[in-house]
Amino acid sequence: MINKAGLLLLIFLILANSSFSQRSDNNPPEATVAEAKLSFKDIPYLKKAFITTTPTHRKDGIPVGKLGVNGGNKEAILKLAQEIADNKYGNFDSFLITHKKKLIFESYYLRGRINLPHPQASATKAYTSLALGRAIQLGYLTIADLDKPLISFLKDLDPTKFVEGVEKITLHQALTMRSGIAISKDKRKELEENPSLIRGQKHVQVFLEHTAPITVDSQTFKYKDDPRLVMQVIDAVVPGSAKDFIKNELLNKMNITNYHWLTDVSGLPRSGSGSSMTSREMVKWGILATNKGKWNGEQLIPEAFITKATSRILYTGDDNVYGGGKDVSKQGYGYYWWSANLKYNDKSYFVISAQGGGGQYIILINELDLMIVVTAHYNDNSTLQIIAEKVLPAFIK
Repeated sequence: MINKAGLLLLIFLILANSSFSQRSDNNPPEATVAEAKLSFKDIPYLKKAFITTTPTHRKDGIPVGKLGVNGGNKEAILKLAQEIADNKYGNFDSFLITHKKKLIFESYYLRGRINLPHPQASATKAYTSLALGRAIQLGYLTIADLDKPLISFLKDLDPTKFVEGVEKITLHQALTMRSGIAISKDKRKELEENPSLIRGQKHVQVFLEHTAPITVDSQTFKYKDDPRLVMQVIDAVVPGSAKDFIKNELLNKMNITNYHWLTDVSGLPRSGSGSSMTSREMVKWGILATNKGKWNGEQLIPEAFITKATSRILYTGDDNVYGGGKDVSKQGYGYYWWSANLKYNDKSYFVISAQGGGGQYIILINELDLMIVVTAHYNDNSTLQIIAEKVLPAFIK
C-alpha cells in the first residue's frame, strides 16, 4: 500500500521525467553552427527545458556528481526547476548547482545552450578583479600596491592637467567603486564621438582632466567607470597587452576557450561588462574563488587577494538589492564581488556573488560548500531571494 503523500510524490516524479528533458541520453542542448553566429537576442528558445540531476563529465576540469547522492534534496530542487521551466521567475537560461566541489545539477532553458557563451554584463567586473589578482601572483604588483595612488602605475599620463585631488585615488578605491570620478554626460558624449582622444592611457587622462574635483566626500560608492581604471593598470604593469595576459595567464590556465571578450574604446579589454562565458565556464570562475585562488593545485591568484576581493569591505545599503527580497540583507561590496546575508529560519548565511544585469550570477555560499550559477535575460529578477527560499533548505540538514 502507498499512502497519499507517497502517491503524490510518485506522480510528481513521473511528470518530471516526462516533461523536463527533451533528450533521454542526458546530452544538454547545444547551439548549432548557425545559431552560434547569431546575436544572443536572436537565439531561438528551447522547446523544452533540459534538466539533469546527473551532469555529464565533459573533461573540462569540472568534477561531477549526483544530486541527492552527493548532497541536496533532489525533490526540492526538481520542483524549483519545474517552476523555472514554467517561467515562474522570469527568463532563466541556465541554472547549475555545485556542492562539495562537484557539479550535481545542470539545467538549460530558453536561450541556454551548454556550448553557447552567455553575455555576462557586470559579472565581467569580477573577472577583471581576478585578472588583477593574477598580476599580483606573478609579481607584477604586490598586495601593498593596492594602497598606492593609481596614477603611479600609469606612466603615459600628464599630471600637469589633472583636476585637483586625483592623486588621492588608490587602486583599492578603484576596486571598490570609490574613485570619486564623475564625468558630465556632455563630456562623455563628446569623447565617445572622438575615439582617437581616448585610445590607451588617454582614456584615463581625459577622466582625470575632466572629472569633478576628487574629495573625501566624492569618494563614496558609485557604480561607474572604475573597472576601466583597473584594466588600465593591468595593461600597464604586465608584459605585452592586458588582452594577451588575461588569455594566457588566466583563461588558458582554466581551459576557458569558448568565450567572447569585447574591446573597449580605449583598445583594452572591456572591464565593466562585455564578456560572454558558458555556464560551465562560470562554474570555473567560482571554483577558482572558492579554492582561494587555486586551480588544479596551482596558485593562480594570491589567497590574500581572494580574501579581500570576496570580503564585505563596505556596506552599500539594502534600499535596492539586485535580485533581493525579504530574506536578503546587509548588501556589501568587495573587489567587484557583491555580498549579502541570506536568511533561512533563524540563521543567516554569508553569500558572495558575481552579478550581471539581466540575471547573471555566480553565487558562493562557502559555509555550505555550495555554488549556484544562473544565466538569464531579464532585469527584474529575485534570484537571491529564490536561493534563500528554495535552495538553502535543500542543502541544510
